[in-house]
Amino acid sequence: MTTAGPDPHRWQALALVCVAFFMTVLDVSIVNVALPSIKNSLHVTDVTVQWVLIAYTITFGGFLLLGGRAADLLGRRRIFIVGVALFSAASLVCGLASSIGVLIAARAVQGLGAAIVSPATLAIITTTFEEGSERNKALGIWGAMGGSGAAAGVLFGGILTKYLGWEWIFFVNVPVGALVLALTRPLVRESRAQGVRGFDIGGAVTVTGGLALLVYAISKAPDDGWGTGRTIGELVGAAVLLLAFVGIELRNRQPLVPFGIFRTKTLAGANVAGFLLGAVIFANFFVLTLYVQQVLGYSPLKTGVTFLATAGTVVLVAGIAQALVTRIGVRPVLTVGLALVAGAMFWYAQVPVQGSYASDLLPGYLMMGFGLAFSFIPVSIAALAGVEHHESGLASGLLNTSQQIGGALGVAIASTVAFTHERTLLASGHSLPQALTSGFALSFWVLGGLGVAGVLAALLLVRSSEVPMEAEGAALAG
Repeated sequence: MTTAGPDPHRWQALALVCVAFFMTVLDVSIVNVALPSIKNSLHVTDVTVQWVLIAYTITFGGFLLLGGRAADLLGRRRIFIVGVALFSAASLVCGLASSIGVLIAARAVQGLGAAIVSPATLAIITTTFEEGSERNKALGIWGAMGGSGAAAGVLFGGILTKYLGWEWIFFVNVPVGALVLALTRPLVRESRAQGVRGFDIGGAVTVTGGLALLVYAISKAPDDGWGTGRTIGELVGAAVLLLAFVGIELRNRQPLVPFGIFRTKTLAGANVAGFLLGAVIFANFFVLTLYVQQVLGYSPLKTGVTFLATAGTVVLVAGIAQALVTRIGVRPVLTVGLALVAGAMFWYAQVPVQGSYASDLLPGYLMMGFGLAFSFIPVSIAALAGVEHHESGLASGLLNTSQQIGGALGVAIASTVAFTHERTLLASGHSLPQALTSGFALSFWVLGGLGVAGVLAALLLVRSSEVPMEAEGAALAG
């Protein structure tokens, strides 16, 4: 039960949960730069080493809804502690792994820990800060951590891999996780949903299995082929499980996901926008990293340093984005943010074979930094619009799930488009750099289209009037 009155440690608690959330976002992208080193160190093939990414994505995306609801029912601080402990322990095993099998298994457990931590952090913020300007400020900080985490992952991955070895991209989580665990009980107060008993086992099994199978099918489709019997069978299986989940929820008196939560149109719109935003962001960092390394020939360290422009911009602009949301509302800020993200994709679609950082990459990096800050913060606020405290973990899990599923689909679509076009051009006599660049450019055009779809979703579905904005918030922002 939450204690009445404002929490005197609320800002320290915010800093603590943001650090934990930053770790989980970081680990989505930090591994990308280290994959070649892992491949050589453990003597495995490209097909095998990609499971270091896929294993994390499957459990992260598959267990988010379950993690969010567990936080509501069992206690948000308690579940947060469990998630951080699991994530940190799995990180240690990842760093110590001497075989690819152990590394992949530990990454799956790490993803499970992340699926518990991510919705719990947002639920703690929701129940710690009252809806209005103060919560918007807190969510602005949280959104900045999420928006910069993916870009910072590429930077830190390059630095750690070059100077300490790929193992340290995992070891670095251990002391951070230990510090978070030591400070959680003194700084974060416990809260849980009141008057809710029982657990929807059928709903938990079907939605977790359906989401995990969906992420797996999407992640493997570029290799297996979208039209193969295996991919189609997996997608059909995922659809059957998710339809069964809907049927169970409609008949259950205490469902895992009460569909009444979507009564707020803005919440539903935020999840649509979050899905499209996740698709563009994840795929952008994946494709852009490949272009910078495979076409421009940058080292892992130099590649990571280039992304500092995006990560730094997000942090610097986050305060402006939060203040604008409080002044003028969610929809206009989110629309501008998604338009900037789409604009960055269209800019990247023009990159030449002999591209330079200053003229061909930096403008896009900066535009992406502004776009991430102006998107992550309002979409996080909108996703919690009108949500009661007892459903805060669920709402958090929904947003995180939307972004993770979108991310998996975005990477799959972008890689399919890029590599199919590359093979076609190679067969017609183009050089490898030309074929790669053209394939990446085409994938950026597709990602730009998804960004435009996000803009339309924000305009049509998100309503600023459904997000409380306190009058004093404008003065605070100024």
